[in-house]
Amino acid sequence: MIPGGEGTASPRPVLSVRAFTKRFPGVLANDSISLDVMPGEVHALLGENGAGKSTLVKCIYGFYRRDAGELLIDGVPTEIRSPQEARSQGIGMVFQTLTLIPALSVVENVALFLADLPALPNLEEIAAELESLGDRYNLKVDPWAQVRDLSIGQQQKAELLKLLLSRPRLLILDEPTRVLAPQEIEGFFRVLERLVDDGLAVILITHKLNEVLECADRIMVLRQGRVAGEVARADATETGLVRLMFDRDLTRSPVSRHATEEPDGPPALELQQACSRGEGAETSLERIDLIVRPGEIVGVAGVSGNGQRELGDLILGGVTCTKGTKRLFGRDFTRHSIGDVRRAGVSYIPENPLVMAITPYLTVLQNMAITQTRRYARRGGLSIDWQAVESDTELAWQRLGFQIAPYLPAGSLSGGNLQRMVVARELSHDPRLIIASYLTRGLDVQSAHAARAALVQARDQGAGILLISEDLEELFEYSDRMVVMHAGRIVGDFKTAEADIYEVGRLMTGSEFAYVEPS
Repeated sequence: MIPGGEGTASPRPVLSVRAFTKRFPGVLANDSISLDVMPGEVHALLGENGAGKSTLVKCIYGFYRRDAGELLIDGVPTEIRSPQEARSQGIGMVFQTLTLIPALSVVENVALFLADLPALPNLEEIAAELESLGDRYNLKVDPWAQVRDLSIGQQQKAELLKLLLSRPRLLILDEPTRVLAPQEIEGFFRVLERLVDDGLAVILITHKLNEVLECADRIMVLRQGRVAGEVARADATETGLVRLMFDRDLTRSPVSRHATEEPDGPPALELQQACSRGEGAETSLERIDLIVRPGEIVGVAGVSGNGQRELGDLILGGVTCTKGTKRLFGRDFTRHSIGDVRRAGVSYIPENPLVMAITPYLTVLQNMAITQTRRYARRGGLSIDWQAVESDTELAWQRLGFQIAPYLPAGSLSGGNLQRMVVARELSHDPRLIIASYLTRGLDVQSAHAARAALVQARDQGAGILLISEDLEELFEYSDRMVVMHAGRIVGDFKTAEADIYEVGRLMTGSEFAYVEPS
């Protein structure tokens, strides 16, 4: 049975939410939402970006205080004012961004997390408990390993073990499979099955409908802060769930795959034996040979932390090319600044927009202008033509079907709306080369379709595109060619039509590859 659990089924919900309401300035995020979560079930939350999913679970977990409504644990009205109080009630949460400290070992991270430990905790005992839990739930991780040395899949296992050791009864999982390779996702579902079999209750937030249909017992759909419907898995279909999410069916055009013949003119991007020196948590890049031609999408597959972020930063100029060369549109840009690269026509959608793409305390409209100040500057740079910024922003929203309040601080946006803003900004003004890292991370189904369609349109208009993603289905559907990264190297190069998803998955995880020194 689950650590601390009773091991027997109960008809009473572990958690009940009654008429939860939460308002932010100008936004009704949750409008009288009610739900029950039973022991031994996976209760999935679906909804488009801004539908209120994250706000709801953050209210449950104590990050936010609700404005109205009632929360019950085992039928007893309960106040949760902080994550610490949530954990004391047996509620654990795994966030999209893992909260482990890279410089510490797994067992040290767990010791910091657990309550009521002595000043000098017995790490040997904690490590033994971690190993026992790891054996039971197939979450084997070396307790003494430094977190910085673990793959992202191992880090997620460590995060789950950390929570399980605190004896939870309810787990909230926010996009848990977004950074996992296919075989790791299958393993995660098996872990989930074992936890649920032992009576644990799970709230699962995901944008992947196939995952919901595979593992959820019940599915609640939120739309504009309200409950649009709730269905049992046996009665759920992808079409029906999409209709609940958007109040209509979605259609998309088939993606055409481009021929691989070289077009006239130089490549949009050419890296030759490019290297970088990793510092701290960064991954060093080793002898990268990569070409992106105008009018093609080159996909980059890899488990997080294997050099994909550094590759994007090297192209943009944020990481120094210590050896080799970088050419853009036929010109040597090896030593050029980020500003030079931007002005040459390169757009960049980073993996973490909040940290790498925006100024949180500026408004959405101001953030839409900060990468195009020369375009909007007037009077020799002494003023900005905000009317032009607003007009261009509205066109960008219309093109993608997005709508975001322009005068809200960007840092107040949900993760999905923040991604929408950055995607709209970076795909406007006809870029010649687009580096798109995790394009659809955090986006709902409709927004993801729109972003991918805009990327394909940019390709068809002649832009070269480097699409970095851990979603292999996305890469296989939209890439003309694919490369695989592991440990800072390119370990595979495929025509997408000839690639095998499991071969790519093995290369991503480093379980099977023979690195060949470039000639």
